[in-house]
Amino acid sequence: MSNYVQWLSELGMDDVEHVGGKNASLGEMIQNLSNLGVAVPGGFATTAHAYREFLATGGLAERINDTLARLDVDDVRALASAGAQIRQWVMETPFQPPLEQAIDAAYATLEKEYGSEVTWAVRSSATAEDLPDASFAGQQETFLNVSGLANIKRQIHEVFASLFNDRAIAYRVHQGFEHSLVALSAGVQKMIRSDIGASGVMFTLDTESGFRDAVFITASYGLGEMVVQGAVNPDEFYVHKPTLEAGRPAVLRRNVGGKAIQMIYDQGGPEPVKIVDVEESARHRFSITDAEAEELARQALTIERHYQRPMDIEWARDGIDGRLYIVQARPETVQSRTGSVIERYKMQQQGTVIAQGRSIGGRIGAGTAKVIMSLNDMEHIQPGDVLVTDMTDPDWEPIMKRAAAIVTNRGGRTCHAAIIARELGVPAVVGCNDATHRIADGQAVTVSCAEGDTGFIYDGLLEFEYSTVEMSAMPEIPTKIMMNVGNPDRAFDFAAIPNAGIGLARLEFIINNMIGIHPRALLEFDRLPQDLREQITPMIAAYESPREFYIAKIAEGVSTLAAAFTPGPVIVRMSDFKSNEYANLIAGPRYEPEEENPMIGFRGASRYISEDFRACWEMECEALKRVRNEMGLTNVEIMIPFVRTLDEAAAVVDALAENGLRRGENGLRLIMMCELPSNAVLAEEFLEYFDGFSIGSNDMTQLTLGLDRDSALIAQGFDERNPAVKKMLSMAIGACKARGKYVGICGQGPSDHPDLAKWLLDQGISSVSLNPDTVIDTWLFMAGQQAD
Repeated sequence: MSNYVQWLSELGMDDVEHVGGKNASLGEMIQNLSNLGVAVPGGFATTAHAYREFLATGGLAERINDTLARLDVDDVRALASAGAQIRQWVMETPFQPPLEQAIDAAYATLEKEYGSEVTWAVRSSATAEDLPDASFAGQQETFLNVSGLANIKRQIHEVFASLFNDRAIAYRVHQGFEHSLVALSAGVQKMIRSDIGASGVMFTLDTESGFRDAVFITASYGLGEMVVQGAVNPDEFYVHKPTLEAGRPAVLRRNVGGKAIQMIYDQGGPEPVKIVDVEESARHRFSITDAEAEELARQALTIERHYQRPMDIEWARDGIDGRLYIVQARPETVQSRTGSVIERYKMQQQGTVIAQGRSIGGRIGAGTAKVIMSLNDMEHIQPGDVLVTDMTDPDWEPIMKRAAAIVTNRGGRTCHAAIIARELGVPAVVGCNDATHRIADGQAVTVSCAEGDTGFIYDGLLEFEYSTVEMSAMPEIPTKIMMNVGNPDRAFDFAAIPNAGIGLARLEFIINNMIGIHPRALLEFDRLPQDLREQITPMIAAYESPREFYIAKIAEGVSTLAAAFTPGPVIVRMSDFKSNEYANLIAGPRYEPEEENPMIGFRGASRYISEDFRACWEMECEALKRVRNEMGLTNVEIMIPFVRTLDEAAAVVDALAENGLRRGENGLRLIMMCELPSNAVLAEEFLEYFDGFSIGSNDMTQLTLGLDRDSALIAQGFDERNPAVKKMLSMAIGACKARGKYVGICGQGPSDHPDLAKWLLDQGISSVSLNPDTVIDTWLFMAGQQAD
């Protein structure tokens, strides 16, 4: 068009220096990906030439450069004062005539194409923005639902001024960018009516672990600024790339966010947009469907393939035409830079939990909490303090870099606070809802993001452990090291540790943490007392029925584990709660017997085939069938615990087949937990029904030695290395080797005692399954080395 304005449809990544990374990327997608199903709204962009010529007006550039040259950006008050002065100068300087005329002409063309009723988004795009080694995301302004030429011009002026927001100035200094070398382009783009639809952010990898085979999607009602800013706790979805590309159901995980507010158009109001509450019933439902999550992931994959790198993408669903649109795409700049070194953080002691939310960054930090509700109090934050606030925006960056940890009431894993925390390498817990009320100003706290998706703020300065491991240095070993992983939240993270799969995935963790309700209560929901129904209803509201909630949550947990560790086997042990543990679930006391010794009571295989529990267990079967047969994650194998007799073995195997899980069909292997003396004594007979054993050293030890492992009075006698226990293990291993069948061990013993792991290796065991935090040390021990 001209040196002042360019159509987005005519731009590409070669134009970054002219229109910035954001606008160049929009043009790149319009030109190259529109015919591949990626829908990007059109518009125009002002050029860097236009911006630089504007700054040359009336000596504006000289005044700005002089002010910045004298500025100490670590003096937050001086930074705020200088930034405000510069922005005022920019707003008071009129556009040069050629730029004014070019904007007029471009808008006239758009109005002719789209009509006068359409509104526009005016976004910033810095010429150094969104390059592979820097993230300028969110530093400059975005204006939504802008109507009419005069308003567009005013917001372009605001965009130009936003290059001198406090955070933008500080970031350029800290990253070594010369202020004068960074220019700004304003993008004017057709608005998508997500104000009556939904919107969010997605990444083509897991933002916490860097796992590359998932697309992570956040979604909420209304315009996307609420998600980007962290003003809402959004819904979350994980979509598995290989499963999606195979044409199968591919949503691994779904988390319902609070979605308390949304930004919508303010029709006839004083401002273009306004923030309103979301109806209570809508908060408990997902803001997008599985089909929409999968369609978003397809577009994300198309974009990632084109750019050949992980991407950070903003999307919107139009509430009028129902279509999904991409409104921004830029390189992901944190996890894509990580190398082969694994950092390990672990709490050494557990304290009182004050608050909790979504964990960001996998680290642990501790310090004095400073509850800051306004930037006017920013000087109260000293280096090493823990910043506690409602939410953050770009102006908070100068004090965020001082913090040992960051805690917010609001926000999800793609909000501003989360993005900056990852960039800074600082642990953050976002979306706590009430952290600013629960944490006292001046209180000593420890912030742990090393325990899964949930981050915890503990009272006091607690001890924690930090270490690093260079993964490329791991030696060869003569057996398979698998892992005991029950927590799907940690699956992507743990998959980065050298492994041969999951030797034990406990369904109890999924049932306890992702469901929390007794399965019979969900099957008999309509017959529950009103108080229990009221307690359970909001927990299951996003799913089509109570029964579907139970099945779907188990399927989500198992599929996440399977996707993280594929193609390695993932051996899923069906539920092995004891009656007292089931009683701890919501409504549990209604259904569970009171047993004198639940450890050897109503558990394992005997539960599955009982009339009282079989319908509950069949929901587990349906979930596993869904993961294997519908999603195609056939690396899932099934393990049956606590099989006392051969009759129980036969009955359980038959019941699995009746529920569509027939041994050998679709490659299904059935493994038995070998944890009772009867299992070792009759090992050959039990192997008629199963494809191998996984030895449970905890129960085998207590039942061989007649010890209650929960009794402190005799705890000193509990040792898996006892000769009698070893004799049982040797019998089981020998029987499996003689039949050419799998034999592994998944009990606590090898994790606690590397010398036992070595003995098992000498016995010819197929695999040793360890707790993730012991894998490296045991691996090195078995290789004949000692970890430093």
